[in-house]
Amino acid sequence: MSREIEPTTTARISAEIIGTFILVFGGVGTAVLAGAHVGFLGIALAFGLTVVVGVYAFGPVSGGHFNPAVTIGLATAGRFPWKDVLGYVIAQIIGGALASTLLFIIAIDREGVDLGNFASNGYGEASPDGYGLLAVILIEVILTAVFLFVIIGTTSTRATVGFAPLAIGLTLTLIHLIAIPVSNTSVNPARSIAAAIYGGGESLMQLWVFLIFPVIGAVIAGLLFRPLLDGVQEAKSAPLEEL
Repeated sequence: MSREIEPTTTARISAEIIGTFILVFGGVGTAVLAGAHVGFLGIALAFGLTVVVGVYAFGPVSGGHFNPAVTIGLATAGRFPWKDVLGYVIAQIIGGALASTLLFIIAIDREGVDLGNFASNGYGEASPDGYGLLAVILIEVILTAVFLFVIIGTTSTRATVGFAPLAIGLTLTLIHLIAIPVSNTSVNPARSIAAAIYGGGESLMQLWVFLIFPVIGAVIAGLLFRPLLDGVQEAKSAPLEEL
């Protein structure tokens, strides 16, 4: 009987860098390069599709987090070791920044280009529909918590094998359809950092909101999952290792 070899730390970190790169390049890239053509629906689908593709491809290696809030939320729920959190978060930020840098190089190579805030997240005047700080905080906390509940539930050992990436990707699509008009949808600090690097001064000044509140939402979900569903879902060490 063959014995499955556990992915090395290097492989897992590399998978998180590449997966986050794909998420940012696909999602933010659609918003920056094609947003005027595809609209909110197209951008929402792009983010969802990148997660489906990334989790199917790299989930068996790293668990397919691609998001610091997901990593922290899973650790809070006891589904991921805290000792690996920092390495994953750094990898995700690197992957996102690499993607936005290449997108910026591509985007500026067009005559008369106006990049706006580079699909950055924001509130007030930086919100697509002018929503204030409280609305943005609430939407980011609530939807990140929902995202984590779906991730934890669909990657349980009792969940139907093989469908987690689809459920996670469709959930992220729904989240974007709800939140793009409010905050331009973060639920992912690595995505927010990647866009804000090239979004300008206001994007960087408001970035703190999208570093703190998605993580708070993820932690809430991580803390509530066990008490609410104790005995229903059986925990694993990482979300998508057994697809």
